[in-house]
Amino acid sequence: MAQTIGYARVSTKDQDCSIQEEALRAAGAAVVRSEKKSGATTKGRAELKTILDFMRSGDTLLVTRIDRLARSVRDLEKIVEALEKKGAHLRATEQSIDTSSPAGRAFVQMLAVFAQFEYDVRKERQMEGIEKAKRKGVYKGRKPTVPVEKVREMKADGVGASAIARELKIARSSVYKALEGA
Repeated sequence: MAQTIGYARVSTKDQDCSIQEEALRAAGAAVVRSEKKSGATTKGRAELKTILDFMRSGDTLLVTRIDRLARSVRDLEKIVEALEKKGAHLRATEQSIDTSSPAGRAFVQMLAVFAQFEYDVRKERQMEGIEKAKRKGVYKGRKPTVPVEKVREMKADGVGASAIARELKIARSSVYKALEGA
């Protein structure tokens, strides 16, 4: 028996999936799974993987918008291809997307290109803003999570990088980064 499975996603922990979940249920999703993960990649998105593993022939994956599913054209194509191999389809509540038809598949591909473009432009603007803030001396970057001075002290005392990493419970690469400026 074919079913509609909803997928809701937000990017940050302070965001909420409830509006998406309600919309998916109202659109006929029998099951709704949600997660708080970046859409920049499908890696680490356990709920999406569970859904894709569970999909069967005739099932429909329902999202509110395709940017909730994927931000890159490549990831979206992989998801749609995985669904098609299983005989399942993708549908969105806020966009005219339904991959059960050739026109729907073409529309998904066009929207994916624009979603990727929007993501890239936003990322570019963010980097420009960070560079501007750095020039003004306002942006100092993320606070170090590694005790840089302690690393340098231990190194000066003749302790090796692996031993420093073990003792401070940090990655060896972090030790090397802390020593770069020394």
